[in-house]
Amino acid sequence: MPRPTSDVQAFEAHATDADLDDLRARLAAARLPEAETVYRAAPDPRRWEQGVPLADLVDVVNYWRTEYDWRSFEKRLNQIGQFRTTIDGLGIHFLHRRSARADATPLVMTHGWPGSIAEFIDVVDELADPKDADAPAFHVVVPSLPGFGYSDKPATAGWGLEKIAAAWVELMGRLGYSKFVAHGGDWGGPITTVLGGRFPAHVLGIHTTTAQAPPGLSTDGLTAAERTWTEETRDFWDSGRAAFAKQQATRPQTIGYSLVDSPVGLLAWILDKFAEWTDTEDSPFETISMDRVLDNVTLYWLTRTGASSARIYYESHLALDPELRVDVPSAIIVYPHDIEKCPRPWAQERYRHIVRWRSAEAGGHFPSLEVPEYFVRDLQEGLAAVLAAHR
Repeated sequence: MPRPTSDVQAFEAHATDADLDDLRARLAAARLPEAETVYRAAPDPRRWEQGVPLADLVDVVNYWRTEYDWRSFEKRLNQIGQFRTTIDGLGIHFLHRRSARADATPLVMTHGWPGSIAEFIDVVDELADPKDADAPAFHVVVPSLPGFGYSDKPATAGWGLEKIAAAWVELMGRLGYSKFVAHGGDWGGPITTVLGGRFPAHVLGIHTTTAQAPPGLSTDGLTAAERTWTEETRDFWDSGRAAFAKQQATRPQTIGYSLVDSPVGLLAWILDKFAEWTDTEDSPFETISMDRVLDNVTLYWLTRTGASSARIYYESHLALDPELRVDVPSAIIVYPHDIEKCPRPWAQERYRHIVRWRSAEAGGHFPSLEVPEYFVRDLQEGLAAVLAAHR
């Protein structure tokens, strides 16, 4: 196998004790508002109608301050293997878990907002070295998006979908992977779509949980269930539930001050999305551990990326080329509680070679955290179908 180029440098995460002490001090000194005026006893999803309920936030803040162990997450990142390289003048951080299997296929996995590389740390081992010898194995690469985590913060505009996808091709090439498969959800969905559409010479095929239909398609001919999907997706974007996206697409700097200055503000901003976008009756902690949510939030906090990560909306909101078509083999899955659900007839207008289509029975916007075993199996089977299309 080709070796990485010298442009790739090993990296280790290590927050200073001073930064962790400062975080705990800020949490202890937090000024909180009064409780919401729609109080209901748990469990009840309507408790969240005005945002994160005060009682829930207090519980998480207390746990974050007194029990949460950031060092455990740092250790896990360093065990997987972390690296950085500079592409187009910007430092890009990534996890790289090589498989021991000689037949492994390179795979780049792209996260979104308000996620991070933390979304995938519990699945990379099984993807790289599956317990089932018949399952495909992958050399797993998980980059931090520009402005996220340990990647650099862009100092100029321009780091949108197309530039990020091109950077991923360059990154994979530097690792010796001239051909690879790609997976993504949330922002990783359109980035993965661009990878498949723009770079078919390098991308063998794609898997996504966030298929992107071209705009302006008719609902004629859709099933009742598919029409419901389109109505739910339209309602999400037209209602106040998508106010966060409009804020970050138009005024990321303004909200960024709060996200970088207040750990409680950052927690509430992110926890609100984990609560609404997961397949639960009430709290996101029904399916995702509090530690894993706090791994994600603390990564944002320690790297001071509340503003820089929000700018991906300014750069890329509604930026996917409506004419882009994907001819490489594609595997698509729709999770029932995701915020965007694309009917297959609509998806086929963009993805011209769908080799596997699934509708999951459970799960939401963060399936690698909510239903990790199912997520891994579906990704393995979907990418196996992609690779089989080349034989």
